[in-house]
Amino acid sequence: MNFRASFCDPLNPNIIELGDMNETSIVDEFKSIKWADYLLKMTTVKETEIFFSPSFEVENKSTKHGLAFAVVGDTNNYEFYIFYKRPKKVNSFFGLKQKIDNYYTSDKSGFTEQAALDCLHALLRNDLDYLANKIGQ
Repeated sequence: MNFRASFCDPLNPNIIELGDMNETSIVDEFKSIKWADYLLKMTTVKETEIFFSPSFEVENKSTKHGLAFAVVGDTNNYEFYIFYKRPKKVNSFFGLKQKIDNYYTSDKSGFTEQAALDCLHALLRNDLDYLANKIGQ
């Protein structure tokens, strides 16, 4: 499969494009992120100097399904907020019409790092039912 990834450093106003990556590189990149360190850095600056929560995004370029992982909380007790983006058929005009929303997004908070990693693995193996059940329809 064909994936791309990006990272948001909370103190950098620009999204850092990591480019095309294979499944192993994506997992290694996710595991290498020092989430608590980024949260700690955020406590040492003014709120106006923070542009994002620390976050990591992965998209399957073929299917357009993607996950964005954002970390919230403090350095000793943080959780992952996951956004699941994908094309989805949605109803419009009181349910009389259907159209494809290419950026339909569900989100859910309260994930541990291991649960977030499980969702990442599901995306990488194209287990869309798992993602719909864990994050939302």
